[in-house]
Amino acid sequence: MQEKVLNEKQLMIAARTVSMIFTPFYLPLVGLVALFVFSYLKMMPWQFKLLVLLQAYIFTILLPTLLIRFYRFTQGWHSHEIGTKERRMVPYIISVISYFTCYYTMNAIHIPHVISGILLAALSIQIVCAIINVWWKISTHSAAIGGFAGALIAYSFKWSFNPVWWLCLILIVAGLVGTSRIILRQHTLGQVVGGFGVGLVCAFVMILRF
Repeated sequence: MQEKVLNEKQLMIAARTVSMIFTPFYLPLVGLVALFVFSYLKMMPWQFKLLVLLQAYIFTILLPTLLIRFYRFTQGWHSHEIGTKERRMVPYIISVISYFTCYYTMNAIHIPHVISGILLAALSIQIVCAIINVWWKISTHSAAIGGFAGALIAYSFKWSFNPVWWLCLILIVAGLVGTSRIILRQHTLGQVVGGFGVGLVCAFVMILRF
């Protein structure tokens, strides 16, 4: 019995770790890093790359994380208590405003559309998930991973490369993330699969436009 309890605790710790590592807020930043490393954008000056990544970090990770934590603190909720469908709307609104601000400021300083398109894809995922959340709790963790898959497929169409091996890696990560959310009892299998589908379609459509 003790061994079973220990195994369950270890499984929960592993699931929490996976959920923390692959938080949805890292989607734009990781996408931009991938562009700067694997595309023709690697020729851009490092000062420009640093400026874009810093801007993305502030508006898509730091700012929404701090504001959501402040909101949770004012409500007296623990981290797992904000996961209910009714309590997720304010965090969604904070995320949408932060992402939109980042996209708007990038356009204002004439950042190339191939870069700001990453922000637009992430913003569209947040908006669609927020709308769906009114009726049904959907997994934004899975939506973020689905966004990576959709963006990868879109770029493979635009730049004519074979995405199979990268796509296999993303699907493995998606499986780990989805399983962790189910183990933590934050989502059902349907919510995980639905989130992945939303992220994939939104990112594919938005990236292909740019």
